[in-house]
Amino acid sequence: MTTSASTAVSQNRSVPVTERRFLVPFVLITSLFFLWAFGVNLNDILIPHLKKAFGLSDFQSSFIQVAFFGGYFLAAFPAGRVMERIGYKKGILTGLFLCAVGAVLFLPASSSRIYGFFLFALFVMACGQSFLEVAANPYVTILGPATSAERRLNFAQSFNAVGAVLSPIVGRAFILTGVEYAPAQIAAMSAAQMEAYRAAEASTVKGPYLLIAAIFIVVAVLIQLAHLPELQETANEAGAASLERNSESVLSYPHLVKGVLAQFFYVGAQVGVASFVIRYAQFSVPGTPAKTAALYLLLHQIGFMVGRFIGSAMMKRIAAPRLLSLFAAASLICATIALLATGLISVWAVVLIGFFHSIMFPTIFALSIRNLGTLTKRGSSLLVMAIIGGGVFPPIMGRISDASSIQRAFVVPLLCYAFILYFGLSGYKPASAPAMGSVSANNEGALA
Repeated sequence: MTTSASTAVSQNRSVPVTERRFLVPFVLITSLFFLWAFGVNLNDILIPHLKKAFGLSDFQSSFIQVAFFGGYFLAAFPAGRVMERIGYKKGILTGLFLCAVGAVLFLPASSSRIYGFFLFALFVMACGQSFLEVAANPYVTILGPATSAERRLNFAQSFNAVGAVLSPIVGRAFILTGVEYAPAQIAAMSAAQMEAYRAAEASTVKGPYLLIAAIFIVVAVLIQLAHLPELQETANEAGAASLERNSESVLSYPHLVKGVLAQFFYVGAQVGVASFVIRYAQFSVPGTPAKTAALYLLLHQIGFMVGRFIGSAMMKRIAAPRLLSLFAAASLICATIALLATGLISVWAVVLIGFFHSIMFPTIFALSIRNLGTLTKRGSSLLVMAIIGGGVFPPIMGRISDASSIQRAFVVPLLCYAFILYFGLSGYKPASAPAMGSVSANNEGALA
């Protein structure tokens, strides 16, 4: 470890995660990380469930992620521009409203049994979550000392991991029916039997998504009633100069551009792996029922949650870029095992990837927006737009799976981890390193 890295780690041990004056806003914003993770990770249950309900191929079922992360991509930049005008709090309320609307749309989608309607509902919900991510991720990084920004975001994202763990538990209990038929049995069904079977499968999403909508509404009320200071990033030298540049000047920061690519590859790998954990377990251990295979998805997400808390603690002693590199290398090894081995050892390698995914998103995010000053919101928008990777790579994996096998599809995340490893080793370094901007609370601009 270099001297500068050692100094940074030494300073990080004594710096608090957040300041006392920001404690209430920090708690409220951290709760959002839990909420959107719960919604995102239910997609991993929806993929095998709607595949069965509509008789879809792996490629067709992966369009659940295309619709969802397409919403993230299309809404992210407008969300950033809107928040430049209305502030973080109103942006968060807008996101919560859209999330609730998207969740409610699952009711008519289920009744109509139109696959495209489900995709539209997911798209609307994702647009709302894009607003939440554009606001919450940078907001958390500036709710305290700049030197603990990566640790603070990792801590907040730990509760995102809790949502990721609970969603497959809820999905397995209330969405997956456990009713499975062999292809020959399905072929032997009459039209009426097939209609009843698929209608019953589609209807199980109503209760969970109605509850999700209600929770989003309750949280929106709490946020509205709370006092969230509207934080203003104080421009550092790079940020001050950027005020005189055009709107594209944010792309003049090479570390941000590389960070956007790293985030694109990370989210693609994370969503791709999670989307097909159930499918992979059934392939590697033939005869495994979907409900049993869903337990491996649960363990994958538990590893993700545990990794978030452990990773946040490890950053007190290990510099964030170094830890990111170690976790990327470990993920690459696990993906190689999944690609080459079979049986339980390969399934457990896929499960273990969840642990090593844990710190990637928040660490890439925090490293990428370093030294952006007044361009932080725009940089954050680009990083949230990079979440479209979650809609790009699962269909590629699905196509490879349909053409060959789900095992061969794991070459896709393997290549993603290689770029993340590069970013953690050297790609994160800013071209210049001006002093990081401070933060001030403009209480007059905050809504009571």
